[in-house]
Amino acid sequence: MKELIAKLEKIQTKMNAPKSQRNNFGKYDYRNCEDILQAVKPYLDGCVITITDSIEAVGNRIYVKATATITDGEHSISTNAFAREAESRKGMDDSQLTGSTSSYARKYALGGLLLIDDNKDADSAAPVDDSKPTFVIDDNARGWIEAINAGTANLEQINDQNY
Repeated sequence: MKELIAKLEKIQTKMNAPKSQRNNFGKYDYRNCEDILQAVKPYLDGCVITITDSIEAVGNRIYVKATATITDGEHSISTNAFAREAESRKGMDDSQLTGSTSSYARKYALGGLLLIDDNKDADSAAPVDDSKPTFVIDDNARGWIEAINAGTANLEQINDQNY
């Protein structure tokens, strides 16, 4: 496991995934999942990265859970990210909506695994004000997150919650 951790640390400190995509309407630069995968390839050193998706229902909401895993064939390290499907989106059919939600979750799962710093949120044209939190999690949600991370709760237990 120590060898895998050392390889992952090298990737996390050496790799750079620039924001090479441009949203002209929103006037911001961003990176997508493919940009991250292209940037990490030279640093894999015999490791393999895989990304898988699963669909999870929480209450009446549908989430795509993406899991990014790096393995050396013997040991593995994984991170998860969730993205919520919108009820609908103009100009998209259901499969396109799920696909774009999957891409979003995969990008953030990779970002978590590879420690990609995203000081400027790719989904916002507004500059980031570091003096204010980007989002706020209420105490109830924080309790559930901590319980899930500790393994004492799972998403099915909060199905009847209104998130």
